[in-house]
Amino acid sequence: MRMSDLIMKKRDGGALDRDEIRWMIEGYTKGDIPDYQMSAMCMAIYFKGMTPDETFELTMAMLDSGDKIDLSGINGVKADKHSTGGVGDKTSLLLCPMVAACGVKMAKLSGRGLGHTGGTIDKLESFPGFSVEMSEEAFIKQVNEVGFAIAGQTADLCPADKKLYALRDVTATVASMPLIVSSILCKKLAVGADVIVLDVKCGSGAFMQTEDDAFALARALTDVGRRAGKKVVAVVTDMDEPLGVTVGNAIEVHEALATLRGEYRGELMELCLVLGTQILRESGVAADDDAARAMLEHAVESGAALEKFAAFVKAQGGDPAAVYDPKKLILAPVCLDVKADRAGYVRRIQAEDVGLVSMHLGGGRAAKGDSIDPGVGLALGKKVGDPVAVGDVLATIFARTEEAGEKAVEMLRDCYEISAEKVERGPFVKGVVK
Repeated sequence: MRMSDLIMKKRDGGALDRDEIRWMIEGYTKGDIPDYQMSAMCMAIYFKGMTPDETFELTMAMLDSGDKIDLSGINGVKADKHSTGGVGDKTSLLLCPMVAACGVKMAKLSGRGLGHTGGTIDKLESFPGFSVEMSEEAFIKQVNEVGFAIAGQTADLCPADKKLYALRDVTATVASMPLIVSSILCKKLAVGADVIVLDVKCGSGAFMQTEDDAFALARALTDVGRRAGKKVVAVVTDMDEPLGVTVGNAIEVHEALATLRGEYRGELMELCLVLGTQILRESGVAADDDAARAMLEHAVESGAALEKFAAFVKAQGGDPAAVYDPKKLILAPVCLDVKADRAGYVRRIQAEDVGLVSMHLGGGRAAKGDSIDPGVGLALGKKVGDPVAVGDVLATIFARTEEAGEKAVEMLRDCYEISAEKVERGPFVKGVVK
């Protein structure tokens, strides 16, 4: 078998079979196939696509390229969640304790953020002493005892994906549906959960800009996941503006805790209720959507979800007192308001550009080795559809220095589009794909 023949086959619109795909992925992972040939294959896939069978076989080959986590030691149903990414996405911080409080175990591995904001792990490290490094045995033990754990990804999990994604990133082939599907699901399948719920973002702040593309991705993900023997549901949600009202790291933890205390009832809580409903129903814990939603609502209202979160923070070395006293999660000292210079209604908030404001402040990283300042970030005072008067606070900046804060104020004001006419918001949840 020769790589040049496979490239030619895909270039001409042919379908690769299971043996060809496995030979290619094994060879590339080992270093036998050079980057220049795999780059050509990625570009051929970008233009010619892959059949559902090809996408499934690619996912399974990448899954088998490295280690898998054996979750058989965890009692009961195990669930996992993945988001395709967005601005202000702190969903896991709420969803995991809510679901765990309802009796379903959440076993989640997360990576660090690369780009405008930190990932789930970066946000959690806002708690002093919090650690995401744990052995597989400790991970399983914590899931059994606490109900959930969030740990860092191991180096040996899906090495083919790690190598292939780095190549796609520099060859303009990231935006390929089969390559996206295989990249997401090989890692989710390697963790070994029984139920997987996927939050597929759609809009200006998401990878999938249109609803059609988002639903196509959702269908492809659920198809491959179910072929692999898992219960998989995808929820398509809006990302035309940041999720919730904060963007950063510690500041997003503040919002997550306030939401778990029942202080906010916006789209962040709605998203967690929708995702959690899919998990509880697919896990067999709830008979239908209404029963599942009621269980999740009770977990928040009773304080059980917040207690689960405190137990989780303590188990991973953090200070659980910060869960009940958010002032222990210290924000950056320079606090500046972004005020409206005209009246009307918020027509649009450019989500991706808001993320870049957070990155400018130090809340994200341009390269993997960059450090993150957990205390910087921003809080949105106005969201799409809200009325605005001259002088109203559109947002508040938390910066380390006056200079950085003033620059962020200018940047964030440009992210807002104010309309003279009243604006109606579209549905936040676009649909569910099973």
